[in-house]
Order: sequence, then C-alpha cells, then structure tokens
Amino acid sequence: MDEYNKLSIKDWALEDRPREKLMYKGVKSLSTAELLAIIIGSGNRNQSAVELSKSILSHCNNDLNILAKKSIHDLMKIKGIGEAKAIGIISALEIGRRQKSFQSKQKEKVTCSRDAFEILFPFVENLGHEEFWVLFMNRANKIIEIKNVSSGGITGTVFDIRLVLKEALQLEAVNLILCHNHPSGNLAPSAADKDITTKSKDAAKLMNIEILDHIIIGENDYYSFADDALI
Repeated sequence: MDEYNKLSIKDWALEDRPREKLMYKGVKSLSTAELLAIIIGSGNRNQSAVELSKSILSHCNNDLNILAKKSIHDLMKIKGIGEAKAIGIISALEIGRRQKSFQSKQKEKVTCSRDAFEILFPFVENLGHEEFWVLFMNRANKIIEIKNVSSGGITGTVFDIRLVLKEALQLEAVNLILCHNHPSGNLAPSAADKDITTKSKDAAKLMNIEILDHIIIGENDYYSFADDALI
C-alpha cells in the first residue's frame, strides 16, 4: 500500500496525468490543483505533485486570490515547497495578472477615472503592500508608459515626485495620473495622500506637466481625487 501511495504521475493511468490530460482533453478539463501541479512540476517523497498542490490550496482556503497575495517566503513555509516551486507559482500568478491588464492597456485614450482604474487595477490587485504607479500620457491622453515608481509596506510607501517628473520629461509626457493602492480596502484618502497630491500637482505645473488625477485602489473599487474635485 505504501508503494502505491508513492506512485509518481508517470505511473498513473493516462487520464489521471495532468500534462497528458491537458493535451488530450484540453486545459479546461483540469482542476486548479492539477494546473498547479503542472506549474510546480513534481511532488516529494510523500506526496504527488497533485497532492502537494491540494495542500498548497488548502493553506489558502482554496482561494486563488489569497494565494496571489503570498510571498516566496510565505509559500516556503508550506511543507514540500522549496524556493524553486515558490518562484514558479508566483511567476505563473504574475503572468495571469499581467494578462488581465493587457487588453485594458491597449486603450488609445484615457477619458475618465474609470479608464485609469481598469488599466491600473491588475497591477495592484491582491497586493499585501502599498505601491505607487503612474500613467504617463501625451497631450491627447494616449498612454506612453505605465510605471511602478514606489513600493512600500502595508501602511505606506515613499513617493518622490522629483523622480516621476524626471521620468515624464524623458518620456515627453505632459499628462500624468497618479495611483496607489490601499491593501486594507479602505478608499478614503489620508491626510498624507491629500498632501502628496497637492504638492505633486504644484511641482508638475512648474514644468508644464499636468497631473490629471490621483486614484486610490482598494479591493475592487477606487477613489478619484478628480471626481471629488480635490485636484
């Protein structure tokens, strides 16, 4: 019985092998655990790749949104997950996050705060820490570049408008939209958020650069300084 429990995927029936199942039945035929098993590649002495994947998911209440918030260090706390497997999982989740943002990034023009939110949300979705992002645009509000300009802790991040304006000049961007996330989900701007917005707008004006908005992103919603006439 012990030997049977330690069978590798190669010893399983054809229909039970995740890679072969994907090839012959299509990717949608696989469970989340089976897809994760393909990513991690192998199990360990006591678990198959699928069993290990089920263990990983159980640590996250079978919620991929929770898994997406895990760091390499967090994943390595799970028995059977080493650095290589943790890196593979995080890389796969990041590809998925970027894929979701790809279509929205192709918008020719940002016309409102909702456009900016839809473009930037995939970059900060499920983050357990704050990050600052900037949309660099031309005079017609067509996107030139989307950049992460700061990454910090759970309650804040350092933002340097001088570096942002330097980047804007190099890109020949004249319109900017600032964005940062609140991991807590609370969308209310803090006093520091308001101060950064005011000082950034004033500094940008000196270079004939316009900061059109500053949006704060929470779980699945956002707050816009422009919509509230605070910028």
